[in-house]
Amino acid sequence: MSARPDAAADTASLDAGAFRDAMSRVPGAVHVVTTRGPQGRAGFTATAVTAVSDHPPTLLVCANAGSESTRALVANGIFCVGTLAWDDEPLANVFAGRTELRGDARFGQGRWTTLATGAPVLESALVAFDCRLVSAEVVGTHHVLIGEVVDVRVGRHARALVYRERAFHGL
Repeated sequence: MSARPDAAADTASLDAGAFRDAMSRVPGAVHVVTTRGPQGRAGFTATAVTAVSDHPPTLLVCANAGSESTRALVANGIFCVGTLAWDDEPLANVFAGRTELRGDARFGQGRWTTLATGAPVLESALVAFDCRLVSAEVVGTHHVLIGEVVDVRVGRHARALVYRERAFHGL
């Protein structure tokens, strides 16, 4: 299915702020997405993560195209998605850029290990999906990243961290 030719004109008048406000009402699980490779270790907090397929196992992550961490992930070609527990909120803030920590210094928070790809895996994550990047396409302000899951680690049972109305909540 393709978009109508005039679809862009239909949405051009929609205010970006109104869209962001509306999306803030949609709760989302909070994840830390990490990478390691020739471009170094990097990571960011994300809520736009979803399964695409189970054959092959594939995830979709949306990430700010202007972010240094996103550029590192695309260049490194590997990433891990770690789903955060309620008590990981401080780490979510670190990787969201809400502290003075940047780049590799962010990994001083939390305990880290690796799986098959070598991307950093947060030991406290509820679940971790270790991925090889298979597609990266820029759509508007974000990269739509598709990763084939090559390994998983199921972690502890705990309350999940979710983001809704611009605040963290436990679920």
